[in-house]
Amino acid sequence: MTVFDVIEGDSPVILAQPHGGTYIPADIFSRLNACGKGLDDTDWHINRLYAGLLKDATIVHSNIHRYVIDANRDPSGVTLYPGQNTTTLCPTTNFDGHPIWKHGQAPTEDEIQERRAIYHAPYHAALSEQIDRVKAKHGVAVLYDCHSIRSDIPFLFKGRLPMFNIGTDNGRTCHEALEGAVKDICIGARTYETVINGRFRGGWTTRHYGQPEVNIHAIQMELALRAYAKESAPWSYHPTRAGKLRPILASILETLDQIARSGALYL
Repeated sequence: MTVFDVIEGDSPVILAQPHGGTYIPADIFSRLNACGKGLDDTDWHINRLYAGLLKDATIVHSNIHRYVIDANRDPSGVTLYPGQNTTTLCPTTNFDGHPIWKHGQAPTEDEIQERRAIYHAPYHAALSEQIDRVKAKHGVAVLYDCHSIRSDIPFLFKGRLPMFNIGTDNGRTCHEALEGAVKDICIGARTYETVINGRFRGGWTTRHYGQPEVNIHAIQMELALRAYAKESAPWSYHPTRAGKLRPILASILETLDQIARSGALYL
């Protein structure tokens, strides 16, 4: 199993998918407890959901499960949300706050550093390479970070999560035209709720790469899983719900592509 897969395209838009992978090496998987082996915090079917929505989009998809190491966390281990419950670079609990490792089997600091080198760093090296390639071709790159999560997780947030959760770190990671376009499309889909920079302002990927001043823009989309899949095991893909959601996502990606190609983002 490779750490990641890359599909190179000619669009200025790059889709990052850090949490869709379910692969865990056997020696690590055997150390998970029953809770951890459920892999509840996967961004289930995220690659299937976005497949084919934007012709010529570049895709960088991690195959490694986030319980091995979270590719959307700061590699230094610094928390993204100070003062709020969250999971760590190498998680010790799931999103409900329950331990995921057998007693005494959580990764040590040395092991965390090893996993960074084997899994985290190569994924981001590939993503960086694609950003550089796309920017060299178009003069601009738009990174769209694809995520999904269960709708009701009291350990992480109060109430039920809106369907569309747009993250730009309060406007810091992309041009306002991109944020505005995504917001307008989501709000226009009136059967879905939308929030901008709410509980999810953008993870490390969005905040690290989003540098509008050098024509690299990043935006995170955190979808409520109920929009397209079952929110408990076996986490089944729901074709009817997905069929309603996919055209909206396609409109978002096509619009980002059009704005990027128009030259409006050049600074």
